[in-house]
Amino acid sequence: MKVAGHGLKLTSRVPLALPPQMESWVSRSGLSSLQRTSLNKIDTNLISAFVERWHLETSSFHMPFGEMSISLDDVSCLLHLPIRGIFWSPRDVTEEIAVELAVDYLGVSQGEAQSHVRSCRGSYYKLEWLYDLFVQHRAASSWTYATRAYLLMLVGSTIFADKTFTLVEARYLLLFTDLDRCSGYSWGAAALVTLYRYLGDASMYSCKQLGGYPTLLQCWIHEYFPTVGKRGENWKPADNCGLPRAMRWSYRQGVLKVDDLRPILDELTPADVIWRPFEDHRVWRLFDEICLYRGCLKWGETVIPYLPDSCLRQFGYRQYVSSPPLDCMMATDIDVDLISYHQSVIAVIDPSTMAITPSDVEDGYLEWYYCVSHPRSVPPHRDDPREVPVPVYDAGPSDPDWARVSTLIHRYLRQVNAEEEDPQFADLFEALHISRSH
Repeated sequence: MKVAGHGLKLTSRVPLALPPQMESWVSRSGLSSLQRTSLNKIDTNLISAFVERWHLETSSFHMPFGEMSISLDDVSCLLHLPIRGIFWSPRDVTEEIAVELAVDYLGVSQGEAQSHVRSCRGSYYKLEWLYDLFVQHRAASSWTYATRAYLLMLVGSTIFADKTFTLVEARYLLLFTDLDRCSGYSWGAAALVTLYRYLGDASMYSCKQLGGYPTLLQCWIHEYFPTVGKRGENWKPADNCGLPRAMRWSYRQGVLKVDDLRPILDELTPADVIWRPFEDHRVWRLFDEICLYRGCLKWGETVIPYLPDSCLRQFGYRQYVSSPPLDCMMATDIDVDLISYHQSVIAVIDPSTMAITPSDVEDGYLEWYYCVSHPRSVPPHRDDPREVPVPVYDAGPSDPDWARVSTLIHRYLRQVNAEEEDPQFADLFEALHISRSH
């Protein structure tokens, strides 16, 4: 899968320090953290393996032991974006309006704007062009134009990255017409809605690209799944100084392909998950109970279901059989629903209790989950309907002692990304096969 990652470009385009006249607006916008959070590269194999497990009806990854999802709390801790605020409802932007917006708010001539929009073949601006405008206006001390170009380039390279890999929609310029008011948006919800939308598209067999902010997804994986995929660390959580948690991680090239990762994910157990990775980050990002709101979220014309009751273990509660997914087509006034989120939170947490162990589930949950989920993804047959195999998660040695030996050996080999052809691991692989034969 091709993934829209702009980390290397941002490294060269984000200055070490902005002029004070710009810094004030960027800081107050709520978007300043996005300047430093992007991974330089993305592990496309790791991302692809998780995308296969995404279900757009439930807005969650279906894992062997239940559902997990990226929540508003994850966005808050990883990116330090505000999760409270208003949703944005844009008007349509034609190519003609895209030209007018560029003239009025980016300080370019009519001819240049027309030529540029025409070259984009639609209501878009090129990210490289926006960066050039930022440089030009900064040199000319045209601070409002420079700030708008910079912020539009920033969100177009991160939370609003699309599958063109070079463009950003012109309508997003409407978010920055008044630089003193753009801080009122729920940028965290915007990032989540956009990523959910692209995950839903990418989970379809025919889609080969993923838009949105892949750094958010990959760092979420690093936080929750310590034994899956390679990662580097810039600092330990105990040593951090209140930086967004996404900045903790750095890219390390993995050796596992998607085919290798599928069985690894199939064999994960609740013990392989860090269910609440941000408890040591609460000094800087307090948990906001709005993260337990069950309903729809929207950004622009995109509406997605947000269902924390399907992944309650991530919030410290015992998981129960969740309610049926929402029909977002029936949503009427999402803004009003979010304002009255307290009623929704009570409905989500009242049927549950605090978890005694992080992976606690109610009796009957797993039996129900295996009936309604199909966590193993296979390519569909082109002609005849495909059969979804019933997964068996407890396959392995029948003797408990041999099963534990097998699990421990396999877990270690995964952690070190060992390959069967590596001579230094040959004895361990032989021991693994012997244990499984029992």
